Amino acid sequence: MRVFVTGGTGVIGRHTIPLLKDAGHEVDAPGRVDLDLFDPDAVRAAVAPADAVLHLATRIPPPEARGEREGWIENDLLRGECTPILARAAMDSSAGLFLMPTVAFVYPAGPSDESTPIRDDLPYYLETAVAAEKVVTGFTGPGRRGIVLRFGLLYGPDTGSDGPDDSFGSTLEIGDAARAIVAALEAPAGTYNVVADGEPVSNRLFRQTTGWAPAAA
Repeated sequence: MRVFVTGGTGVIGRHTIPLLKDAGHEVDAPGRVDLDLFDPDAVRAAVAPADAVLHLATRIPPPEARGEREGWIENDLLRGECTPILARAAMDSSAGLFLMPTVAFVYPAGPSDESTPIRDDLPYYLETAVAAEKVVTGFTGPGRRGIVLRFGLLYGPDTGSDGPDDSFGSTLEIGDAARAIVAALEAPAGTYNVVADGEPVSNRLFRQTTGWAPAAA
């Protein structure tokens, strides 16, 4: 499979691309200087040969800037503006898959699964995540699968967190996240929670669908 990846030099991309290549996939991951993700024509040309599009690009602000809306502007643009551009380019190409990770913090407190409604008090920095999810699921159609992976709070190498922090209600080790993306390449269209075991947010659907299981204890 020829896989087009945004955010290849980001935390998730750096861990995912080697696994994609190990699985025999051909990866095209242009950097920021190679492709302007806000240029629809350039994106359409870049995506044209792809069988699958993975939108892994994020711009999470440093901890000291996360309390201010301005700190999230770049991340919001990547979700809110680039996602529709990529989805349209994928529809115009031969790509049969459009996949994007978001976050599992969209649920209210307490036990939840994919059928649980999104919380009413959604923080402003998650609004574009939910909007992007709708674009991804809207990609689904004849011969096309849109897949959303709702990740727990990432920890491990390159994430800035050595261990799990459950202050957001769910966690996920970065290596498990990367393996989940590779596993999802063959999954049916849909939205899946990808989190550690034993947390209020259930990962049962993704485990049953793909055979993925978190390796991190």
